[in-house]
Amino acid sequence: MKKFNFRKVLDGLTASSPGSGSSSSGNSGSGTGGGSNQPGGTAGVLREEIQETLTSDYFQICKTVRHGFPYQPTALAFDPVQKILAIGTRTGAIRILGRPGVDCYCQHESGAAVLQLQFLINEGALVSASSDETLHLWNLRQKRPAILHSLKFNRERITYCHLPFQSKWLYVGTERGNTHIVNIESFILSGYVIMWNKAIELSTKTHPGPVVHLSDSPRDEGKLLIGYENGTVVLWDLKSKRAELRVYYDEAIHSIDWHHEGKQFMCSHSDGSLTLWNLKSPSRPFQTTIPHGKSQRDGRKPESCKPILKVEYKTCRNSEPFIIFSGGLAYDKACRRPSLTIMHGKSITVLEMDHPIVEFLTLCETPYPNEFQEPYAVVVLLEKDLIVVDLTQSNFPIFENPYPMDIHESPVTCTAYFADCPPDLILVLYSIGVKHKKQGYSNKEWPVSGGTWNIGAQTYPEIIITGHADGSIKFWDASAITLQMLYKLKTSKVFEKQKIGDGKQTSEIVEEDPYAVQMIYWCPESRIFCVAGVSAYVIVYKFSRHEITTEIVSLEVRLQYDVEDIITPEPETIPPFPDPSSQLPSSKSLSGSTSTVASEGATKDSIPCLSVKTRPVRMPPGYQAELVVQLVWVDGEPPQQITSLTVSSAYGIVAFGNCNGLAVVDFMQKTVLLSMGTIDLYRSSDPYQRQPRSPRKNKQFIADNFCMRGLSNFYPDLTKRIRTSYQSMTELTDGPVPLELERCKSPTSGFATRTPEAAPGFYRNELPAVRQRNQVHHLPDHVNGHCTSPTSQSCSSGKRLSSADVSKVNRWGPGRPPFRKAQSAACMEVSLPVTTEESRENSYNRSRSSSISSIDKESKEAITALYFMESFARKNDMTISPCLWVGTSLGMVLMISFNLPSTDEQRYTEPVLVSPSGTLLALKGAVLTFSCMDRLGGLMHPPYEVWRDPNSMDDNEKGRKRKLVMNSPSTSQEMADHQYAVICSEKQAKVFSLPSQTCLYVHNITETSFILQAAVVVMCNSACLACFCANGHIMIMSLPSLRPMLDVNYLPLTDMRIARTFCFTNEGQALYLVSPTEIQRLTYSQEMCDNLQDMLGELFTPVETPEAQNRGFLKGLFGGSGQTFDREELFGEASAGKASKSLAQHIPGSGGIEGVKGAAGGVMGELTRARIALDERGQRLGELEEKTAGMMTSAEAFSKHAHELMLKYKDKKWYQF
Repeated sequence: MKKFNFRKVLDGLTASSPGSGSSSSGNSGSGTGGGSNQPGGTAGVLREEIQETLTSDYFQICKTVRHGFPYQPTALAFDPVQKILAIGTRTGAIRILGRPGVDCYCQHESGAAVLQLQFLINEGALVSASSDETLHLWNLRQKRPAILHSLKFNRERITYCHLPFQSKWLYVGTERGNTHIVNIESFILSGYVIMWNKAIELSTKTHPGPVVHLSDSPRDEGKLLIGYENGTVVLWDLKSKRAELRVYYDEAIHSIDWHHEGKQFMCSHSDGSLTLWNLKSPSRPFQTTIPHGKSQRDGRKPESCKPILKVEYKTCRNSEPFIIFSGGLAYDKACRRPSLTIMHGKSITVLEMDHPIVEFLTLCETPYPNEFQEPYAVVVLLEKDLIVVDLTQSNFPIFENPYPMDIHESPVTCTAYFADCPPDLILVLYSIGVKHKKQGYSNKEWPVSGGTWNIGAQTYPEIIITGHADGSIKFWDASAITLQMLYKLKTSKVFEKQKIGDGKQTSEIVEEDPYAVQMIYWCPESRIFCVAGVSAYVIVYKFSRHEITTEIVSLEVRLQYDVEDIITPEPETIPPFPDPSSQLPSSKSLSGSTSTVASEGATKDSIPCLSVKTRPVRMPPGYQAELVVQLVWVDGEPPQQITSLTVSSAYGIVAFGNCNGLAVVDFMQKTVLLSMGTIDLYRSSDPYQRQPRSPRKNKQFIADNFCMRGLSNFYPDLTKRIRTSYQSMTELTDGPVPLELERCKSPTSGFATRTPEAAPGFYRNELPAVRQRNQVHHLPDHVNGHCTSPTSQSCSSGKRLSSADVSKVNRWGPGRPPFRKAQSAACMEVSLPVTTEESRENSYNRSRSSSISSIDKESKEAITALYFMESFARKNDMTISPCLWVGTSLGMVLMISFNLPSTDEQRYTEPVLVSPSGTLLALKGAVLTFSCMDRLGGLMHPPYEVWRDPNSMDDNEKGRKRKLVMNSPSTSQEMADHQYAVICSEKQAKVFSLPSQTCLYVHNITETSFILQAAVVVMCNSACLACFCANGHIMIMSLPSLRPMLDVNYLPLTDMRIARTFCFTNEGQALYLVSPTEIQRLTYSQEMCDNLQDMLGELFTPVETPEAQNRGFLKGLFGGSGQTFDREELFGEASAGKASKSLAQHIPGSGGIEGVKGAAGGVMGELTRARIALDERGQRLGELEEKTAGMMTSAEAFSKHAHELMLKYKDKKWYQF
């Protein structure tokens, strides 16, 4: 029977639907639903000319790689032969690191914290112990590690694990003080158990506590050293099943380490002391020291110090041993940072760390515990960093970390992702950034050098940009699924440092992080970079290879509009249920700091939040500040945060908006072109009725509770109350939802009516006051140019289209218009629980919050999206012009056209004319993104200026004219549409034909949720619309038909961090900040999913285990390890019996996809076990052969000496001796 691909059938049905109109409706279980329609006329032409090539077979969601420092680390392990490092975390994740490019992430399904990690050295396997009392065996001989076996303890908690080198028996200590033994091959518990009451003396009346240490003696593998928390140490003879010796100390034990000869061991204690014990005299310590304790004059014991949490005792052949420990500082040094102490001979070196030490490991030359260890480095795992100290140099420098472990150096506040950018950019940014790298690193290679990695087939340039809370910007090379720091820009350098007692207005607005980056915009082709900060400022940067010293030009803009923002419906459109505002309490208590305005002194007015440097500033090569634009206080009200930002290098214009209005600035002439309230942009076409505001209503309350808050709200330990002004957010709560809010499916519950014209007295026009520094003072009119009366045709956003509705679609209907749900972006509150193990398991009830629940019960119309394009400014225009598309939080799309001077010389002197065109189009929900396509379906990029160095010393470069790439649509004399606008809101997507402004396609993406991020991207040389929904769905739609290509429930919104940092880019790539320290990259491209295995690094590489040193005949004979210790005979089922089934449960694992699926049983499992057994047998034979050879050599030497003695005394008489 022939098999059909249903996805292709659906694609074919959608593509072959008639042009007169087709409709599909319905809501899926995820709450998404939609339809796509094509009216006649232009739609038929579009269907003929644009052939869509993308099908659902092109798309698949797959995680690719995770970058950054493992969040909340708990455990550390190192394979000294394979030279790979493993880090476990509190969330159950394991990161395995090798050489640069070898970086693997795996996750325990239970999410339980990782307690301990143990490599099977040079075996390509890893054992993890979790807080849910489960042991897991991971197979590392594949690019995606998988669990082969699991063993869950039912009655005891795991506290410590130890796996001897080249052994298949794992020792497991428990909280009850017992020691169990697990077979690594079968992951079955042995019947051999060391009970705590057998290990301690019978006369002991107290429990020794949990097992804190297990290790076999380097001298004799048949002796196991067991350390208990209360200070008892037992050397257990495994063969005779009895304690060979016991030592007692009156301080709790934290760690133990052997001397390589097996005659001594060292313990660290809770009083900051180190004790050295000799097996020949176990009654008392051979040596006791408190390294950081103050010695007493009268010879008494030094004062106690903080606990030494771990000690390692490593010997060297040609020097004194290394004693390395963490903790142990004196209690009187409370301000001292966490430290690692290195004792080498008589020298004591204390290395202070920036963060608490989680774990450390000493890297040694040999994996054998009974040889000189020869330590060469120390890996120190901190709470927020990973460092490696070089022990081979006397000053102990650290190695330069090749991994991107400093993403979180300052909290990440925003991200941007650029795939397939100009190839020379990475080299240029690296050449600038490498000059500012830190110095003083060790000159040796990074010691974690295991695994193999190749670039793979896909090698297009990728750049990730991260904005941070301290105002810094980091550029990262993300090509070939790696991440490397390229360049760092500090935006705070353009501002004066805040002195104590000064700048009170700044501290009132933002209690901390006043320079935090909120939005970034980058044009890779022109290298223009723009930053919007949390303190209501915008900085425009230009790139230069040359250093300059210049003054920073700054502008101050008033962007405040006094109008009653509550949208009131007509009497006949009032809903039948009560007004939600009467049901919701007033939000008086807010997170963050509050400001007191006018309570002391005069009302603040025309004051910016930060002070720009007025003196000449030296700017190094790289990005140099061209212009700073700051919003100012207006009559005691602080400036609102910036919610949208865009720049055009071709036009020389930057535009930004917030919940008050829009500002457009000419950064070439350093003038403000337009500063307007959102209502003024409509002119006479405002479709909403707005009531006049009472004079200065609730000004004190508004100033106290504005949006601008510190970035500490993004990372609290309690409930997150994050107030955003860039788009309406849902309130995710686990509590019950009122009936009124349950009925409200849009972001807000206020209703609005469309009216042909609003009374001009409903709002007041204010002349924007502009203050400019370092330039001639220029005060423009309301706009620098003329304002034309706008057209206000739009497309109905509340229903699907049909050919019969075309005439109704393109104009406001007479009489009583259909009302729509108004959507507000005014300082909505989003309450999200902390991402903890408990809350992670909860499902979030997604319901839309009312606009009345905003801070001051206002529903301001914010500017949420901006887009520069060569387009048709008005309906049925025959010529294109530079335009700015403006999207608002109420779903309205406005157009602003520009009249630019024709020549380069005039561009710097002649004014730029700005003409708002009024309301053009309407969508349901806040507008998120714009894009344009030509009549052939190709994506039209915004125009840009080809980069040239503004500070070049070359005369030819200075005299070169501006080279603009316009990407304009082709125009002809025929009355045909030449351009198609793609607009996506948080509820739906629409495709319009321009200049006729006909709505060709509409797709209602979701009804019960809302879109967080949307972007028009290019994949396989075709454009598509990618959306990330608040309910966790990732959706891809083809363009221009808006056919659904992919809808996957990928990731529920459990943290606002994801919403702030999720971003799509070309070639099927996306990323988000999965934790405060890690970036997760993913792909929605089927091709990349197929090629991902080739791009990932190999963790395991075949390496021969180094040979053990020849100990010699006499040392082997009298050293204590002359006889072979057979653990199989001792711990096997034949001699030890079976363990109780109720003690632990064996759980077979998936085993991965690369030939190890049957490792738990079947032919492959038998082969695996046979191979390991053969290796062990061969190893034992090799050891026996070495010992035999040693004995033969010694015998020959003895025979030679005996023969020489015989010859010497052969002829002598007895009395001659």
